Amino acid sequence: METLSDPSSPFDPSSARFVADPYPAYAALREAGRVHWFAPTGQYLVPHHADVSALLRDRRLGRTYLHRFTHEEFGRTPPPAALEPFTTLDGHGLLDLEGADHTRVRRLVAKAFTPRTVERLGPFVHRLADELVDGLVADGGGDLLTRVAEPLPVAVIARMLGVPPGDRHLLRPWSAAICGMYEPAPDEETARRAVAASVEFSAYLRELIARRRAEPGGDLVSALIAAHDEGDRLTEQEMVSTCVLLLNAGHEATVNTAVNGWWTLFRHPEQLAALRAGRVPLPTAVEELLRYDTPLQMFTRWVLDDIEIGGTTVERGSRVALLFGSANRDPARFADPDRLDLGRTDNPHVGFGAGIHYCLGAPLARLELSAVFGALLRRAPRLRPAAEPEWRPGYVIRGLKELPVTV
Repeated sequence: METLSDPSSPFDPSSARFVADPYPAYAALREAGRVHWFAPTGQYLVPHHADVSALLRDRRLGRTYLHRFTHEEFGRTPPPAALEPFTTLDGHGLLDLEGADHTRVRRLVAKAFTPRTVERLGPFVHRLADELVDGLVADGGGDLLTRVAEPLPVAVIARMLGVPPGDRHLLRPWSAAICGMYEPAPDEETARRAVAASVEFSAYLRELIARRRAEPGGDLVSALIAAHDEGDRLTEQEMVSTCVLLLNAGHEATVNTAVNGWWTLFRHPEQLAALRAGRVPLPTAVEELLRYDTPLQMFTRWVLDDIEIGGTTVERGSRVALLFGSANRDPARFADPDRLDLGRTDNPHVGFGAGIHYCLGAPLARLELSAVFGALLRRAPRLRPAAEPEWRPGYVIRGLKELPVTV
């Protein structure tokens, strides 16, 4: 096992250069071994596809440890009281639940993401994608992120939750502030913004829940209330936390895959030409774009019982960082992994995770991505970049600040 504490270490999530292109560093990590101790954040880095895939399914790891241990029993210091609004919101969401609580909540929420439900959303999603692209074309171009990639998934998840159209502009800023806490070492200002967003977002959702109790509709919030009233216990905090998670997870992957994906296509004109000519199936291309430059670069888990990785014992109480971006470029699993191949069919990428925390919204994300890419290919056939974009400073959820385009 290699210890990465040297400032010259190839893995440096605080570096803008690393964030812009982490893949050479990942190659170095994979070459150096199967697990690496990263002292700056106190995590074990796992870069290989086989290990990442196996550990996502290993029940000796968990997103939380509080279903089995207290903070003290686990050797951890409780989070500061000042973070309580964020930790409460985050800790009661589906992604951070384990055991019986996870099974109970996932069973209820999964009803909103059945193939039939997603299929029913299809006409709305495709119509909205066409409208957004037509607006971009009418203006001769603009920022692909704010004009097309962002408003579509936000509108879809807001519609599912029953958030009125006039309130949708509130959602993305709250989400961005909360997601800042998922970086390896968030600073005090990031924490302050996340706490403020947690308070405001929770208050908004509690009001929305109260309105839906009085006037039920066909939305997910009404369905969760009805399930609770019929005996499937779901606390109000679990409802709030689940709605926040669905918004955050329900648009971050789509937004960043769409924007990162188009920037990737612009840099691979021969692949873009094949896609435009219909020589590559769009769903296959979407999967390759998810693999090639996945927006979720890292997924962390707590070690609940001692595990062994490549001859190294990782003890209970440790935290492992599963490097999705590295796993998806692992030559042990993908042929010529640094080559974009939109026709790649052997493509078991981990962009949506695996195991009990596999992304519930993956079918919806695939629908949205196909709609966005399809609308742009059909309605903006001369789409091209207008300027070199910049990457946001965040590493865990990695994306561009904007993507200016002309049509």
